Amino acid sequence: MIWAVILAAGESRRMGTQKLLLPFGETTVIGAVARTAAASRVDAVLVVLGADRQGVRADLEARGSAGASRQGIAFATNEDYRLGMLSSIQAGLRALPDGARAAVVLLGDQPFLTPRVVDAVVAAYEKARPGLVIPTFQGRRGHPVLIDLKYRDAILALDPLDGLRALMRAHAGDILEVDVGDANILRDLDTPEDYRRGADS
Repeated sequence: MIWAVILAAGESRRMGTQKLLLPFGETTVIGAVARTAAASRVDAVLVVLGADRQGVRADLEARGSAGASRQGIAFATNEDYRLGMLSSIQAGLRALPDGARAAVVLLGDQPFLTPRVVDAVVAAYEKARPGLVIPTFQGRRGHPVLIDLKYRDAILALDPLDGLRALMRAHAGDILEVDVGDANILRDLDTPEDYRRGADS
């Protein structure tokens, strides 16, 4: 199985409020990301919670995002979310079943992503079976990143403060870049200005 692992554990300090729960179209920021994952070719969806975990989970369940997926949405909690993004990736990988083959890591604050982008990353993996698939736009790397779970133990052993770059440096030859032709892989919502621009687009 290929899982989508949505990182939804951050504190949203730069936004000044929990950005994942801000309205976005007919849903919320995290609701839009969950729907994208559920509409893609992944087999199942896991959301990693941390700060504001009760509110984020309640929002997803109340809005019916879980029902949009064949498997529903599973949840994991990152108690160490203050350590940064890698700690949430580690929490997500720990929660995946042994039979999982790969994880597509989506950022919870990228509501502009479409299922097509996720599908392009998954298709590249299924065709060539690289260790890591990274989408690009005009030569710049973005998200979501697909990770073959042969690296699960190596990732769990990383220092959360070092980030995932240490794995990518060690396995640079296993990386497949895929030009997806979509600038939204570079776009997230960190500040009120980011959110206002997104609402206007």
